[in-house]
Amino acid sequence: MLVTGDLIQDDSAEAYERFRELMLPLNLRIHCVPGNHDIRDLMRPVCCRPPFSYCAWEEIGDWLIVGIDSCVKEDAGGHVTADELERLAEIVINSPAKHVMVCLHHPPVPMGSKWLDTVGLKNGDEFLERLRTLERVRVAVFGHVHQEYDAEHKGIRIIATPSTCRQFKRGSDDFAVDENPPAYRRIELNADGSIHTELVWVGE
Repeated sequence: MLVTGDLIQDDSAEAYERFRELMLPLNLRIHCVPGNHDIRDLMRPVCCRPPFSYCAWEEIGDWLIVGIDSCVKEDAGGHVTADELERLAEIVINSPAKHVMVCLHHPPVPMGSKWLDTVGLKNGDEFLERLRTLERVRVAVFGHVHQEYDAEHKGIRIIATPSTCRQFKRGSDDFAVDENPPAYRRIELNADGSIHTELVWVGE
């Protein structure tokens, strides 16, 4: 299971423990990356205890899955630091995996929403260029935008999943929510590097 940030919103250690309690019955490995609402110092102790991981990597079959920190303290927008880009490159270069999926919180591409695009990944072009130079990256998965997104950018599939809470209205100039329910996404990573994905809207 991939959790692409904003696990909590009340800045409490208790909220992270509650998140952990809710997820444990799934009996899955759970890879987490921080979002702009997360508090890293509170999140790490909870999400570094198995079966959870924090900005970690895992090889599964022909695939390598890597979690990246894109958050900036006291800023809703994101930025992937040079150190984090180098960490990503080192992990990919040292892995025998044929295909790579990168997970982060902030969108590396514009969403076509005036207000939301002010809090995206500030160095999105640099980030995507680094992914392209690594050659084996097939897909980047992100959160943050509370809406669906699935498109290809120069050979890399870029995918977002609506929130497990409320959804942002697509294409809105100002902050607005719509009436869509919570959602999650199933992603099937095939041995040939192709991807099959299904969006699941959770009704009342």
